[in-house]
Amino acid sequence: MIASPDARALAMGVVPGMTVTKARALVPDLEVVDADLDGDREALRRLALWAARRYSPQVASDPPDGLWIDITGCEDLFGGEIALAKDLYRRVRASGLAAHVAVADTAGCAHAVARHVRGARPIHVEPRRTVQALELLPVSALRIEPGVAAELVRMGFSRIEQLIAAPRAPLAKRFGRQLYRRLDQALGTLPEPIDPVVASEVPRATRRLLEPIGTPEAFEQVIGDLVRDLAAQLLAKGRGARRLDLLFERVDGHVQAVRVGTAKPTRDEPHLARLLNARIGEIEPGLGIEGMTLACPLSEPLAPSQADGLASPAARGPDLPALVDALANRFGQRCLYRAAPRESAMPERGVDSIPALAPPAAIAWEDDLPRPARMLDPPERIEVTALLPDHPPRLFVWRGQRHRVARADGPERLHGEWWRERGAEADAPYTVRDYFQVETLGGGRYWLFRLGDGERPATGPMQWFIHGAFA
Repeated sequence: MIASPDARALAMGVVPGMTVTKARALVPDLEVVDADLDGDREALRRLALWAARRYSPQVASDPPDGLWIDITGCEDLFGGEIALAKDLYRRVRASGLAAHVAVADTAGCAHAVARHVRGARPIHVEPRRTVQALELLPVSALRIEPGVAAELVRMGFSRIEQLIAAPRAPLAKRFGRQLYRRLDQALGTLPEPIDPVVASEVPRATRRLLEPIGTPEAFEQVIGDLVRDLAAQLLAKGRGARRLDLLFERVDGHVQAVRVGTAKPTRDEPHLARLLNARIGEIEPGLGIEGMTLACPLSEPLAPSQADGLASPAARGPDLPALVDALANRFGQRCLYRAAPRESAMPERGVDSIPALAPPAAIAWEDDLPRPARMLDPPERIEVTALLPDHPPRLFVWRGQRHRVARADGPERLHGEWWRERGAEADAPYTVRDYFQVETLGGGRYWLFRLGDGERPATGPMQWFIHGAFA
């Protein structure tokens, strides 16, 4: 039986499920390799562990060739669902694997779309458009038995929309509950829990609860116990947590997860508990939570320190990493950074964004060339009255407001970076800017520049821009 034909075999008519004898009749020189099912399952497990470390704590294998990835709450770390799906697709393809990626509100819809919709990859189903995405797909997309799907087609149910509109009782009596169970899971009316994969070497702690819980106070108490157990494991290994995944198991089998990260490796129990407690509001307990698991999929070496034994937080001094972690986990890693100088002749490229706790840059700011604290990107056109070629502005109009200049300093001439690709500059092909620092009668201090040297038209059209304001 053919399990997985390559692209050339598919083009010649060889399809999965075809017998080898029939396939050789179509392609006499067909090369057949025995399937390694155990190896495929292990490779799929390794791929799931990789996705769990990078994209979401809730990743499960879907043998023989699929992965479930619940990205709820994780998409903002990658700039949205589409950006996350593109990153996943690009990395899997770069590893040499063929990939079909789909994002949808339900696992059943994503499974059906990824395997039965042709076109650009990855595919994104808009929120609350699950029914529209499923209607025109074949009934076999519902993950039902091939014999059941073939029988439904013979009865005239070739598309899922026909199945949705038909009375349920006769079909359920003939084909059993599995048919409508798969349909309801795809539509989102029936939950479909997944069993997340966790590497055996990952430190983790679990609490099975005697009675289901659902209040924030109860969650905080269990989180405190889990953090204490996990911190002991990390201390024994000489490591500190960089990422924590907290899994909540509901009584209906559905698993919810939250993920928090730290800027530096840490085993500080109160700090880790605060980060996790701040995310409790994202959990929907339903009829109750019957189990909680805390795992540390990413850790780094962390030597013991004297601060580990200090009971008083005040004795430890200011804890900047704790503040960075609290802000980053509330607003997102992408929203927290600090400015650093970058080597560039153009002001708009002279500032770089680096992680909040990154080491200092190798270069320093140039104190003899002051730059405004507030920069406009891109610079805005203004109307200026000035004497050419080197006199500063006497008056300028910006955003409909007239500003008279009381004092000015300049010009500071900047040339474009010739080593960059042409067209990269906002004012290409002009490369000369004359900057002036001006102070208006109202007390405002601004940074203006003129395109061109004031004498030769080839250097610029003599247009004026405002690039920033001094504090």
